[in-house]
Amino acid sequence: MDFELCLDKTKTTTKLQSSMYGEQGAFPIVSQEKELISGYWDNENDVFKHETPIVIFGDHTQVVKYIDFDFVIGADGVKILAPKSFLNPKYFYYWVMSVHIPSHGYARHYRYLKEHQVPVPPLSEQQRIVSLLDAEFAKIDTLKANAERNLQNAKDLFQAALKEELRPKEGWKSAKLSDVVKVINGRAYSKEELLPKGKYRVLRVGNFFTNDSWYYSDLELDEDKYCDSGDLLYAWSASFGPKIWDGEKVIYHYHIWKMLPSMELDKDYLYYWLQSYQLTSQVMSRLHGTTMVHITKGIMEATTIQYPSNIDQQRISKTLDTLNEKCKTLQTNYEKTIVLCDDLKQALLRKAFNGEI
Repeated sequence: MDFELCLDKTKTTTKLQSSMYGEQGAFPIVSQEKELISGYWDNENDVFKHETPIVIFGDHTQVVKYIDFDFVIGADGVKILAPKSFLNPKYFYYWVMSVHIPSHGYARHYRYLKEHQVPVPPLSEQQRIVSLLDAEFAKIDTLKANAERNLQNAKDLFQAALKEELRPKEGWKSAKLSDVVKVINGRAYSKEELLPKGKYRVLRVGNFFTNDSWYYSDLELDEDKYCDSGDLLYAWSASFGPKIWDGEKVIYHYHIWKMLPSMELDKDYLYYWLQSYQLTSQVMSRLHGTTMVHITKGIMEATTIQYPSNIDQQRISKTLDTLNEKCKTLQTNYEKTIVLCDDLKQALLRKAFNGEI
């Protein structure tokens, strides 16, 4: 049946902008974002009330939600789909989830959804499908929740070991970072200087941890504005963290620093210290509790680093290398399980709406 013939018309209430969301309130706010509840609101006049469950479709995000409670509509892009009485609302929710629409970025996607035909079997068959999917999805959700918990445990395990290994011991030295590490700014680029092809790739924060969306430059710069394989870098804006570069010679962007340790510091030790509680606790205290938008060079250079002898630094680095590899293997396995759970759901949905179950 034509998609729009399956829906009752609804009269929407005020849509709140995200800047208006509260952390507490009498009524939940539902938006097109991933989380079921995005915030709270107190004005009852803005509440969208409905007698039967409805489906939310995120026009920009393609997030699909089954809503069986009254709520306030959050921001733009929320499409409220109220299925007619010949459709089981949960059945319709599962069908919307099953529809594959290629992502068009932040463009609107509802126009593609409404091009699809909705299968409308008898209500008894709809309920059978819902009951089957509810049961199977509950099992998958349990598996996914366990994998997500174990994934976090693996991350926490490494962070706990990192904190303990870098806890200052008797005989360790202490220095301002600027006294033992040279922090070199990258270079900012105009649009005209970033090319689709060129002599050097430009390493930006957007591809600091990935290998796509590269820009290039033909500029010949001072040698300290390039990084080679083995150089220690730190992204201080958006994607925080260190990386030991292992690729070809590139130009690094303004939002990345090159970190050159003195002879007193082992590079691998510094790499681990840059992702440790010992650094983040100092940075957060200097930001006075404000939201961390970026770390300034002044804040970074003013931090205090504690370190043992070079031999002990190397021993600590090797210990953390071993544990890091084990934890990464665990994380990879758990991440694969999480992806598999999502794939299993889509496979079940395809079978359900192809009449295979």
